[in-house]
Amino acid sequence: MIAEDDDLTQDEKQDEARPRAERPRPKKRDVHGWIVLDKPIGMTSTHAVAVVKRLFNARKAGHAGTLDPLASGLLPIALGEATKTVPFVMDGRKAYAFTVAWGAETDTDDAEGRVTAIHDMRPERVAIEALLPRFTGAIMQVPPRFSAIKIAGERAYDLARDGENIELAPRPVHIDRLTLVSHTGDRTLFEAECGKGTYVRAIARDLGRALGCLGHVSALRRTRVGPFRLDHAVVVERLQELGKAAEPEAALATALLPVATALGDIPALAVSRADAARLMRGQSVLLRGRDAPVMEGWVSVSTNGALIAVGEIELGELHPRRIFNLPR
Repeated sequence: MIAEDDDLTQDEKQDEARPRAERPRPKKRDVHGWIVLDKPIGMTSTHAVAVVKRLFNARKAGHAGTLDPLASGLLPIALGEATKTVPFVMDGRKAYAFTVAWGAETDTDDAEGRVTAIHDMRPERVAIEALLPRFTGAIMQVPPRFSAIKIAGERAYDLARDGENIELAPRPVHIDRLTLVSHTGDRTLFEAECGKGTYVRAIARDLGRALGCLGHVSALRRTRVGPFRLDHAVVVERLQELGKAAEPEAALATALLPVATALGDIPALAVSRADAARLMRGQSVLLRGRDAPVMEGWVSVSTNGALIAVGEIELGELHPRRIFNLPR
């Protein structure tokens, strides 16, 4: 098939004729904001970030919390100045819908792993529900052997893949809610809301052991990460469609959420232009006067509706911790 290139300029025709490695690369752009990707099963988080970064031709990108290839759902991807807000998203609450397959335990605690033990017993719904209070609130949890926990500077999953027999210490985690949604005998669908550091795979493993029938996660979908929820999400195919629009930069911009969206879980503080100028120079500001806010801790700081910084209030003084260089 012969390509129709009548609309190409002479320079563009020369570029098309060059080997791909020799073609000029488009200049990277300063893009700022969040893409809340509905990651499909089978895609790694690293690949997802690369796809989004390439579509936007963005200089800088990162994600707020790895989602395993087996899992689907929310993967918030920060572009440009939004990368400065990633820790606030990762520290937020998370929600999952996950299915536990009973009767087998795996070395990864999910369906990708090697089966290490089996049992022919299957739990009754009433028995499962009776156990759920033991797995809510503040609990101690042993992370999966195949996890990103570091042991003497090495990732646990690297050591496990090398065949090393590793022992991970229990860690405190907080599970706000664990609900049984449906039960079919061999499999049970749950919903969970939990804090940072909680492993859903460990919940499945420990439930299976407590019930005496063993279990592992067979499906997992993340439905919330901090302030981001499913109604914020966009699929890869939609982003690719936008990237093919007549004006792709403008079309893709419609999928971007503002940088400040990530800070929805911390208080907001408006300051004067004079105080904003001091903060932008890295200087602290004393909050005084009759209308001064009475608060402590992290705040998002804006002036005239524009985000300028994330700061920390200590003893009535506002200290800038991260300053944003956003277009105004």
